[in-house]
Amino acid sequence: MPRSTITFVCTECGGESLRWAGQCPHCRAWNTLQEFQVRKAKDSRPRSPQSARPISLVDVDSENSPRARLAWDELNRVLGGGIVPGSLVLIGGEPGVGKSTLLMHAAAQMARSGKVLYVTGEESAHQVRMRAQRLNAIEPGILLLAENDLDAVCEAIRAEAPRLAIVDSIQTVTDAGFEGGAGSVTQVRESAARLMRLAKEVGVPIFLVGHVTKDGSIAGPRVLEHIVDTVLYLEGDRRQELRILRATKNRFGSSEEIGVFAMGENGLEEVPDPSAALLADAASALGTVIVAALEGTRPILVEVQSLVNKNQNTMVRRIANGIDVNRLHMVVAVIEKRLDLTFGQKDIFVSVAGGIRITEPAADLGLALSIVSNERNRPMPDGLVAIGELGLSGEVRRVGHLERRLHEAARHGLTRALIPAGAKAGRPSGLDVVEVRSLADAVSAAFSSPIKSGVFIEEAGLTVS
Repeated sequence: MPRSTITFVCTECGGESLRWAGQCPHCRAWNTLQEFQVRKAKDSRPRSPQSARPISLVDVDSENSPRARLAWDELNRVLGGGIVPGSLVLIGGEPGVGKSTLLMHAAAQMARSGKVLYVTGEESAHQVRMRAQRLNAIEPGILLLAENDLDAVCEAIRAEAPRLAIVDSIQTVTDAGFEGGAGSVTQVRESAARLMRLAKEVGVPIFLVGHVTKDGSIAGPRVLEHIVDTVLYLEGDRRQELRILRATKNRFGSSEEIGVFAMGENGLEEVPDPSAALLADAASALGTVIVAALEGTRPILVEVQSLVNKNQNTMVRRIANGIDVNRLHMVVAVIEKRLDLTFGQKDIFVSVAGGIRITEPAADLGLALSIVSNERNRPMPDGLVAIGELGLSGEVRRVGHLERRLHEAARHGLTRALIPAGAKAGRPSGLDVVEVRSLADAVSAAFSSPIKSGVFIEEAGLTVS
């Protein structure tokens, strides 16, 4: 008889404990330990001495199988250049954001050159057919399997040897060899580990759909994200058009790339030029500033909007959407200290248009100018882009890949850019580049008329190139 071992696994960090406690001893999270039962069976498979012998790294075959490229370059970019054979990819997102829609489009594109196995554990084959028909994704190479048993799923993958296998979703698959219902810690962890071993063994890439919790993380043990090769999150409001596919882990490429898609009547469509889509509704208004953010290797122009409103209550609010709220607190403190402005009785709301989330400090200058624009009741001039990090003393610091950002701004018709002083970057034609040393210099330059090239203003401390 197989021997059972009971441990307790933290759903946040994946740490194991021999006994239950109210607080995880590894990550200190409360009420996250869940019972995990593993049955240890004796392995009857013969082991070859040759397979267990280590080999030199120089003797490993360096010829890799070529990546399978999809018709969407946005999806290829997030995956690191295409689908790697034998990889295990986890896609998470809120209900209704378009996870199954995205994978159906990917299945149709792959099925044009081979078989694709689509395993559905939540819907019937008829329901999947209805979605594929709505998305114009009916392809004879797509094989449907409505099954929840993991043994049957693995047998189908071995028998069909498809170019791509999709399991929708990992929380609905169960392994009869383990206790617990579908979606439990035991089932999710062991099912994912078994599919990972199968993908490496037969060389078939497998995509898993994962549900998310209230805080936006993938449901189940956090160790699930450690098992897979790539973790992708599909973000966006179901009431808005744009969807952002973000890579948070990728063993075969950059983990900072994003793909931009638009949800329409016929499903998702890729957006090859995100800057143009995000700036389509841009207009000169109070508190609106264009910044050049870098997502992976690609610069994207986005709008940062702010609203400063007087509050009669004792509690003021600082709300940020798309920007870290702690970053907002720091920028507000710098503005108050270095510009002699007071926000003690004013609410500040900040939002990044289009659902983009900015995590780099290069948007600090644009965020500060947006707040100052709202406070002074003066709109920013047309065609202006702000790039720079703010220090605590109010200085504007240099940022990476500045030349790429400037060329992206010039390509979309912007005419003026505020950048850190002393930055070495090429000046695109048609773009007046203004170097600023401090936040006060940037405010003076932003709300003044453009100055002719080559002029140096000592009292403002800025140079125009």
